[in-house]
Amino acid sequence: MERRRNQGDRNMAQTKNLLLFRKWDLSDIEVKDPGLKTAISLKKQILPYTFGRSALKRFNKADVNIVERLINKTMHFGKKYAKNTGRMTGKKTKVLNTVRTAFTIIELKTGKNPVEVLVRAVENSAPNEDTTRIVYGGTVYHVSVDVAPIRRVDLALRFIADAIKESTFSNPKPIEEHMAEHLILAAENDPNAPSVKKKNELERIAQASR
Repeated sequence: MERRRNQGDRNMAQTKNLLLFRKWDLSDIEVKDPGLKTAISLKKQILPYTFGRSALKRFNKADVNIVERLINKTMHFGKKYAKNTGRMTGKKTKVLNTVRTAFTIIELKTGKNPVEVLVRAVENSAPNEDTTRIVYGGTVYHVSVDVAPIRRVDLALRFIADAIKESTFSNPKPIEEHMAEHLILAAENDPNAPSVKKKNELERIAQASR
């Protein structure tokens, strides 16, 4: 019994010391938006790579680390002004190294934990309202609806990934710098950040449809 207890204490100590990319601690990061506390996962792991274990489980994406979800969204295929087909480019290790470099740039520029900057960017880019189509008596109405927490995070990550891909298209500047700059702007809730601008536009349209 004593041996089992010691083994449990040792495992807890090892889990507590897990650092993302062996650099950044996730234990002190807090999700400030109460609606996103259950949708943003800050699970401790060294490498944000779960090999698709949650792909076939419903709503299980909420348990995937937010950094890995950003990596997955950035992998989506899509050119500038072209519709995102949903295909994945497949080079996850390359995107993972891109995100790691971008996080290093964020830490050098701001002196903050880059994962915390990412969480703030997601919170500021997640829309609270959206519109849906309702057909009533042969007439189509656009009605404002609240957005579910998991979808809010999905939309925020999509806005961020699309903004990064669009800004790097036919641009000699490295994608790591674009990603770092965009996350810093979105974390500060700058209205010039493309993802924040997209969120405000979506909420403005929804407000007009109330």
